[in-house]
Amino acid sequence: MTDILTAPAPSSGAPTPNPAAAPAARTRRKARREARAAWGLLTPALIVIGVMTVYPAVLMVIQSFTDYTVKNKVQGTWPSFVGFQNYIDLFAQSDFPAVLARSLGIMIVLTILNMTLGMLVAILMVRLSRAWRILVSVGLLVAWAMPPLTATVVWGWIFDTEYGVVNAMLNALTGTSNWTNHSWLLNPWSFFFVLTIIVVWQSVPFVAFTTYAALGQVPDEVLEAASLDGANGFSRFRLIVFPYLRSVLTVVLVLQIIWNLRIFTQVYALQSRGGLASETNVLGTYLFRQGVGEFGATAAIGVVMVILLLALSWGYVRTTLKEEEL
Repeated sequence: MTDILTAPAPSSGAPTPNPAAAPAARTRRKARREARAAWGLLTPALIVIGVMTVYPAVLMVIQSFTDYTVKNKVQGTWPSFVGFQNYIDLFAQSDFPAVLARSLGIMIVLTILNMTLGMLVAILMVRLSRAWRILVSVGLLVAWAMPPLTATVVWGWIFDTEYGVVNAMLNALTGTSNWTNHSWLLNPWSFFFVLTIIVVWQSVPFVAFTTYAALGQVPDEVLEAASLDGANGFSRFRLIVFPYLRSVLTVVLVLQIIWNLRIFTQVYALQSRGGLASETNVLGTYLFRQGVGEFGATAAIGVVMVILLLALSWGYVRTTLKEEEL
């Protein structure tokens, strides 16, 4: 009788509920709801990006392998597939290689000047008094806020052949009239000298403000400790300040490379004031002037530019992905 009373009840075959399973299931359902909500919020932005960026990019790649011209567009006919012929002609039967080398050269010069001068201005702003810092900030903002076309017109008048201030000042300094009617835009070297002044004048404020904001994140205690240990200014900047600025400067450097490689407005405006387009074209103006209605050939130029920009910025993208994995 005792064995009967103490014997375990027979199993009914139903699974025994796990107390930890219910919270885990609720967590999974919550994660799925949050994922659906996130995708719902992202969908409008993804649609806009797809329409404004992905579709034109795919269409450009497809057209680069055809002989699509304005004739096909007017007549509504399909272009012929030409394979890599547009790319072969681009590098073998045009002056595109010279334009590409010129664009890379001016990009390197502009990037070095923008980064160097911008960092120096930022360090100077840290050491200035409040009044002088505000004055310098206002001057930088004025240069930064001016539209590129307006800035080019203003600097074009400064270097004007007949009425330019620069020619008048050089005549006054040399005591001669050798600089009268001197054209700064006719010679390609002086053309790019003027272009460099305009672009650097407008690009340095961005680098300066960004670097100045990043300098505010460097702990003063660390700098004071390094100073007490006998580290000079260059050592403190190289060993302490620069590691704090590295991520910010990397982003700024990539942006400067991209912006300086795709400059258009300043070059085109200076060419309109007397520069020789054939000797001063960069990638942007070359693409604009090359083959009106030759959509296949110009699409090939656009694809090469995109590949070049992606290659130049790939280092930053790879570094960013590695930092996110850590």
